[in-house]
Amino acid sequence: NMSAARPFLACACFFSDNIFVGRYGLHVRYQDEGQLRRDHGRALRERGCRSEEDFSAVLREIETEVQRRKQLIHQAVERRAIISKCYRQKHPEVYVLQDSFLAPEFLEIVRYCTSPDAHLHGLLRYIESFSDKRIYRLPVFTQEFCQAFVEELENFEQSDMPKGRPNTMNNYGVLLNELGMDEAFITPLREQYLQPITALLYPDLGGACLDSHKAFVVKYSLHEDLDLSSHYDNAEVTLNVSLGKDFTEGNLYFGDFNQDPTPVPKYMEVEHVGAQGLLHRGGQIHGALPIASGERWNLIIWMRSSAIRNQLCPMCNKKPVLVQAEGFGDGFTESLEDDAPETVNLCTLW
Repeated sequence: NMSAARPFLACACFFSDNIFVGRYGLHVRYQDEGQLRRDHGRALRERGCRSEEDFSAVLREIETEVQRRKQLIHQAVERRAIISKCYRQKHPEVYVLQDSFLAPEFLEIVRYCTSPDAHLHGLLRYIESFSDKRIYRLPVFTQEFCQAFVEELENFEQSDMPKGRPNTMNNYGVLLNELGMDEAFITPLREQYLQPITALLYPDLGGACLDSHKAFVVKYSLHEDLDLSSHYDNAEVTLNVSLGKDFTEGNLYFGDFNQDPTPVPKYMEVEHVGAQGLLHRGGQIHGALPIASGERWNLIIWMRSSAIRNQLCPMCNKKPVLVQAEGFGDGFTESLEDDAPETVNLCTLW
């Protein structure tokens, strides 16, 4: 995999696309005030943003978010260094992936997918599929691992360590790369276990060559984040695993693929099952309904294929304009000069 050796980059649209304006429940793209009025003015007015004061408040909120995003890379590096040096882990064993963490049924699915005769229809006998939206449910972890993992996350939450949050919609959650879980847990999970499955389910989305990811945990409870509004992910394929704890309601709902909107979106609900995961296309519009009681923790892995996204950024739907990033960035890579066919400059021969 040539791209694995290259540095991963971000698209410049990261700073200004898919900004969530919380008070109006709307995602926007931002370039300047005029563009915001043209592209989103009507939607904002329909949601109650009717005065110039209201619009100015939205503008300030968006510009603050753009500046915050520009500082994220440096802040993440600083947080990870502090956590690595100072954080006392409660369950050190959960930081290194082991087969014993994985449900026996999941390991059986992986064995099938890595067999010479594996094919899509055979895989579908092992997993649950929903409608025609290419949403699938499968067992992933053991209950014992989920309990230990949530205890570790709660221990981190209760510590005085600096904490980066997954995004502007999830105020309670943990970025797993900052916790030090990318190299020995999430990367082997993606490469050795999930990729054989996604290769069969999503070949058109780079399922066989998912070479980077962003992994985080989100938390929902009655007095914190209750739900998650409609959005799509910065990913080719998303895995969403319910880790627990005890909760009621809070189903996920799925709408259209982001590039195929219908005038009246049709949503379907999918229930979370403890220790099981939902695989879906990153571009699938989805959200989480409010929980009614308890507390729910979910592991989210946004899996990315540079071979796919180098052609078109999924967030701005344009050829990506690349900027420096830390770690996996947003999963883009620059094409190497030696990828081009060799040519001879005839001028130098005379």
